Amino acid sequence: MASGGGGGYGDGNQKIDYVFKVVLIGDSAVGKSQILARFARNEFSLDSKSTIGVEFQTRTLVIDHKSVKAQIWDTAGQERYRAVTSAYYRGAVGAMLVYDITKRQTFEHIPRWLEELRNHADKNIVIILIGNKSDLQSQRDVPTEDAKEFAEKEGLFFLETSALESTNVETAFMTVLTEIYNIVNKKTLAADESQGNGNPASLAGKKIIIPGPAQEIPAKKTMCCQSS
Repeated sequence: MASGGGGGYGDGNQKIDYVFKVVLIGDSAVGKSQILARFARNEFSLDSKSTIGVEFQTRTLVIDHKSVKAQIWDTAGQERYRAVTSAYYRGAVGAMLVYDITKRQTFEHIPRWLEELRNHADKNIVIILIGNKSDLQSQRDVPTEDAKEFAEKEGLFFLETSALESTNVETAFMTVLTEIYNIVNKKTLAADESQGNGNPASLAGKKIIIPGPAQEIPAKKTMCCQSS
């Protein structure tokens, strides 16, 4: 059912230290597939079709001199595909919760998506709230302040992006992936010190489920990441 996409960014022969699965969720037509295309292939298509079922793309990046393969999963926002949920969320260590700043309803559905995410995913998943289509300022229907307040209350990162103009897309992914990387590294160090959890090196190259407090994000950190 899933179709994999080639990364293109990075040498196919390089050693992969970590694989992080990140899921994109939110209503249909908020631009999830466009955000993914911009990040994975640096593309944007004005006549993007609705996503049918599930697909994923990968891109390999370097974080702290380690090779990290981001496996980004995209799903249809339509209700009829909701049966896909548990498999879709399984093994995810990051999530991007996307709404459209020009459609208030897509923002009002965010708490429901967040609840679904928390019901199906690991409780310590790293989550970023994304207000997409920030290039359409004149049609804005969701004030930045509303989203920022919600993100702070729920302990989420927050950014406004434009897949069309490529604004903040890279930053959004890097925020999530770096946070996951830092948490995994802390866990590896802790495991190393205690010698009680087997060989921490065995984490390398696997999808990683992170125990421990992933969501302790100070409010000021959320604010620093807000686009003006």
